[in-house]
Amino acid sequence: MTRDQLLHDLSATLCSLSSKHTLRVALDGIDAAGKTTLADELAPLIEAQGRPVIRASVDGFHQPRSVRLKRGSLSPEGYYEDSFDYASLRTVLLDPLGPQGNGYYGRVVFDFRTDTPLVTPLQEAPPNAVLLFDGVFLLRPELVHQWDYRIFVYVKMERALQRALRRDLSLFGSEEVIRTRYLQRYQPGQRLYYQIARPHEQANVLVDNNDPSFPQLLFPSQTVSLSSLEP
Repeated sequence: MTRDQLLHDLSATLCSLSSKHTLRVALDGIDAAGKTTLADELAPLIEAQGRPVIRASVDGFHQPRSVRLKRGSLSPEGYYEDSFDYASLRTVLLDPLGPQGNGYYGRVVFDFRTDTPLVTPLQEAPPNAVLLFDGVFLLRPELVHQWDYRIFVYVKMERALQRALRRDLSLFGSEEVIRTRYLQRYQPGQRLYYQIARPHEQANVLVDNNDPSFPQLLFPSQTVSLSSLEP
């Protein structure tokens, strides 16, 4: 299908879901899969159908560098286990927007670029809102049941690396550094995640984003084994 068709179908699906609290939607996938772009594209389409959107990312919930890198800067286990502050994610964002929450939430707690905590005023979620939350490792066992709808954005790892070589050059400074980090830390960390969480099996829908212009929308009955999806 065309990208416009996918965005239309997916936004319509999300808007059709009713909830007494904010609809908490996870957009999961490996690094450079296209999660943030997809969430940003969905937001105005959802708002055009009368549902307010709250945008947030796991990037606002990093652990301090001393925690993230305590197993070494290239450790796959460290990437999967130590990168993000899931307790704060639940306390500040997911629980307040959930069925027992009061609707007052925060979108960020940490600036990973400056390695400093952030304190921002809480906001009140408007009625009938949709949280679009993008990030890696969102369907891990300790988080998977916090979401009301789960989207897994799938791309092959080699394709994601090629995208990262363009996208992350300003962040890491050279293609060599990007390749080293992806091949030694990020992608092995994602394979560990695949083995532990099997995220494609936890998702309500899988978006095959290998060709962003013609993505495919797959539902659980259509998905196949992880071995056929990766790498």
